[in-house]
Amino acid sequence: QVQLVESGGGLVQAGGSLRLSCAASGRTFSDYDMTWFRQAPGKEREFVAFTTSRGFRIAYADFVKGRFTISRDNAKNTVYLQMSSLKPEDTAVYYCAARPASVQRLAMTGSYDYWGQGTQVTVSS
Repeated sequence: QVQLVESGGGLVQAGGSLRLSCAASGRTFSDYDMTWFRQAPGKEREFVAFTTSRGFRIAYADFVKGRFTISRDNAKNTVYLQMSSLKPEDTAVYYCAARPASVQRLAMTGSYDYWGQGTQVTVSS
């Protein structure tokens, strides 16, 4: 089992920044690829950013490219999402998810074994 706990969400004005953290415990963190998703009210959960277990490959959704940065510190069992130039449409609950290395699509929520409880990000205009 892997337990994931997100933190760092909050209320921020448009154009501002936040850094989300996802702390893992349980099995070896460095064995897992990590992904950030988000879900806005009334919408499906959507892929935001991904990093492989050692951080050698990173991917982003088009709508966050150039604004968000995913990183991980395997020594601290934590993955981060640095969010800048935030927009009201970034308002959502942000979740981290873990899975072993997989060939399945990054956005396939069913391919992830472990999820955090989510952290709310609200961007005011």
